[in-house]
Parts: sequence; C-alpha cells; structure tokens
Amino acid sequence: MFDPAIYAARRDAYMQAIGPGAVAVVRSLPERLRNGDAVHVFRQHSDLVYLTGFLEPETTLVLRPGAETERVVMFVRPSDPEAELWDGRRAGVDGAVQQYGADAAYPAAELPARLWELIANRDELHYSLGLDPEMDRMIGAALVRLRKLEKRGKRPPGAVIDPRVGLHELRLFKRPEELATLATAARISCEAHTAAMAMGRPGVHEHQIEATIHHTFRSRGGAGPGYNIIVGAGDNATILHYIANHSQVSDGDLVLVDAGCEYQHYTADVTRTWPASGRFTAPQRRVYEAVLATQKSAIAMARPGATLDDLHDHCIRRLTEAMVELGLLTGSAAERVADQSFRKFYMHGTSHWLGLDVHDVGAYTRDGKPRPLEPGMVITVEPGLYIAAAADAPAELRGIGVRIEDDVVITADGCEVLTAACPKEIEDVERACR
Repeated sequence: MFDPAIYAARRDAYMQAIGPGAVAVVRSLPERLRNGDAVHVFRQHSDLVYLTGFLEPETTLVLRPGAETERVVMFVRPSDPEAELWDGRRAGVDGAVQQYGADAAYPAAELPARLWELIANRDELHYSLGLDPEMDRMIGAALVRLRKLEKRGKRPPGAVIDPRVGLHELRLFKRPEELATLATAARISCEAHTAAMAMGRPGVHEHQIEATIHHTFRSRGGAGPGYNIIVGAGDNATILHYIANHSQVSDGDLVLVDAGCEYQHYTADVTRTWPASGRFTAPQRRVYEAVLATQKSAIAMARPGATLDDLHDHCIRRLTEAMVELGLLTGSAAERVADQSFRKFYMHGTSHWLGLDVHDVGAYTRDGKPRPLEPGMVITVEPGLYIAAAADAPAELRGIGVRIEDDVVITADGCEVLTAACPKEIEDVERACR
C-alpha cells in the first residue's frame, strides 16, 4: 500500500470537505460465508482502503474534524495470539495507532458502548445507511441514546448524509500514486489478454482460458481479478455477463474476454475479442471493424469538457449506422436511434468510472446535468455489438459478439489510454493469436 502520509492527507481532505461540525463513520463489511463454515476471501471496503490502507475485517473508522482529541478513531480486532495462530497476524489496537495513524484505537467489541460519545454534538453524521444492518442498528441505538440525553447537553447529529457527498467525490479524482497503480493493473491485464489470445484456440475450454488469465494476474503480483472473469466463445459472447466459462471453443468462434487485474486494490477493466482460428472471417471482420472504429472515435472524444453521455450518444449513432449497413436494422439510422431499435444489439452503457471498484464511485451528474470530464478522472470506453444465434439477423452474423474496452485517464489536454498495449487492431489481434 501507500505511505501512511498519503492516507493521512486523504483523511484531512475528507474532513475538510465535510466541515468541522460533522462526524464520519466508515465500517468494513462483514466476512461472508461461502458455504458451510468456509468464508469468501475478505476484501476490505474500498472507502476504508482509501482512507486508511487498513485491510482487516471488523474495522470501523470514526473521523471527527475539528475535535481537540480523538480526531481519528479506529475500532479494530485486538491482538489475539491464539486467533493469529490460525488466521494470521493482526495489527491490533497499538498497530492502528502506530502504523495507521489513528489518534486513538479500541477493540472492535467496544464500538457499541463508545459510538454515542463520538457522534454527540455533531451537526452531521456521514454514514452509508443500508449496507450493514448490524452497524445501522448501532447507529440507531446511539441516536436514540443521545436523544434521551439532550437535556444534559448531549444531542444527536441533526442530519445523516450519504458519503457520496464528500468522500466519493474525492475518490473520483485519482492522484499520481493511484494512476501509477492503475497503470500497473492495466499492464498486467494486457499481458493476461495477450497470453489468452495465444492459447485460446479451437478445442480448449473457456475455463482454461480463464485459468491462463488468473495465472498471469497472480504471477505478476496482482491479487487476482477485480471482478468475475467473462470468457465467452461463439454465441456465449453475446451474453453480457456470461461467467459460466465451461464451453469448448470451436473452430470459427469469436472469443470475448472481459477481465481486469486488481493490483493493490485498484482494478483494470479490459475487454478484447479475437478469432479462435487465428483469422477473422469476412462477417466477423465487418462486425469487429464497426465496433473498433466506434471505440477509437469515442476515445478521441474523451477530454476535459466532454461528458460520458456525449461518448455514449456518439457510440449509439455510429453503431446504429453500422447495424443498418450490416442488415441488422432497416430504415435510417436516425429512425432506429429515435425508436431505440438499436438496443436489440447494443443494450449497455459505454463508460463508467474506474478505480478501487470496477464500477467506481462518483456522481455522474451535476445539478441534474451530465458532469463534464476533468483531469484525473479514469473511465472505461466499451462499445459492443451482440448478435445472438437466435436473433432476427442475417445468418452469417448470428452468434457474433464483439466488445472492445479500454481504460482511459482524462488529462489536461485529452486522454491517455492505460491499456494501449493490449492488441485490438485486426492485424495485431491475428498476430497475437498465432
């Protein structure tokens, strides 16, 4: 993770954003059972990662801007030699202070008893209601207790504010250390996609391609995928979130892979499509070229002042024109945009924020209007065409699914494509498949 000073600066920026009369409570989500008594690998809540770098479960951060004492308070699992023998070392209460910058730290079990005092006499409580029922109950109990103590000079916060107002706005703009980490995640992802192209031939199974991607992610130092890997061959490529990954690749299939490496908690998000045989057929090439030209022209639009709606509307127009040319739709492209017939073959958005989460946080609108892009934002650009085998379409196009996705940083004068090393030009893709 990053230097402790970086997390301290982030906390300071967040506390400055919410103001000296506020209090913020950020808690890790609980560990989740997989089945029986086996748990899923724990992944810290991204807000806590951003503010502390502390990766253990059962953690709560309380920020009290302007407080004379206990401005940064953490509740953590205490040191426990027996538990650590089984499940690994803990930072403990002392580590939360000495290593992670808390002014004070307490065992996690003390949170219900101490919470009311920490939020008392604050104007606003910044907290995400509805994510953790247990924490919601603790917050509710603290508010009820403070309501009863008002005559004694202890009052509850007057409003509960969603963290998106302050914290998620900070997360939207990536600092240099974040961009460097995302660049590493992107590089590893590109290596994984290139390795998958080299082995994803007819006869292999989708799960074998997935295994190659996993191996590349982990062997290059990544934590693994930042989301469920999609490997769809043939008609499976027309299913947007296909994750079964169990079919065998056949000669003549296109293979669509959507996979991004998570590196130090930041994730890439990359999609490439390639011919299993090593060469695109003429119909596949026509569909692929339409998507590629659309994607490249949309990336060229990604600059300060443009909006994600601008990029999406552009992709809709270009892809609808292609649908008419390919014989997927009849009439004029303008008519098919107006009646939304294009959604038969292009039904998802073009872009989203990217960072600690694959669909990262941050408001998409400002004052009810699409917000302009600004330097430091990181987005995806991912148009596609999906022509299912059962679709009412020319026979030679049925079963073709193509999506091309890159990760893009908005810069002062345009953008930088973090995933530019991943083959997407037809000649480069075919070369990678040989």
